[in-house]
Amino acid sequence: MKDLISQEVIERKIYLIRGRNVMLDKDLAGLYGVETKNLNLQVKRNIKRFPEDFMFQVTKEENLRLQFATSSYGGRRYLPYVFTEQGVAMLSSVLNSERAIEVNIAIMRAFVRLREILLTHKDLAAKIAALELKYKNHDMRFSEYDKHITAIFEAIKKLMAPPPEKPRRMIGFKQE
Repeated sequence: MKDLISQEVIERKIYLIRGRNVMLDKDLAGLYGVETKNLNLQVKRNIKRFPEDFMFQVTKEENLRLQFATSSYGGRRYLPYVFTEQGVAMLSSVLNSERAIEVNIAIMRAFVRLREILLTHKDLAAKIAALELKYKNHDMRFSEYDKHITAIFEAIKKLMAPPPEKPRRMIGFKQE
């Protein structure tokens, strides 16, 4: 399975929507090796297994923000569904195949790794904030040394900030 789907590929398919880490139905279908319409059909047949906190349909605004184009002449004719970590786990009970089991294990590992990275980031931010507070409360006069320490804090904050989103070209829309 490690040869089929790398951890990085799965992690790139996890999005943050409504404050939740989710995966798109089309991405999951591709990983499972089924068509998106068949995946959604299985979900609809077992809809009681997928409450709102397991799966939901994105809004038009969310869809545009994610920049997934819909087409009037083909392709998707409805807004995509997204699945939370629990929803992905529930998919394994609906898509009962060896590949579904292996893919689910890889996806669960990706979600766990993402949580660990976020937790580490929060821990580091808290430690830096505590150091900065301790440093600012110190009663020493502002010296050349102080300027260097302040510059270090600013550099660390910049490194920890998420990169700015690059504008993506939207299919079917003219760039100005």
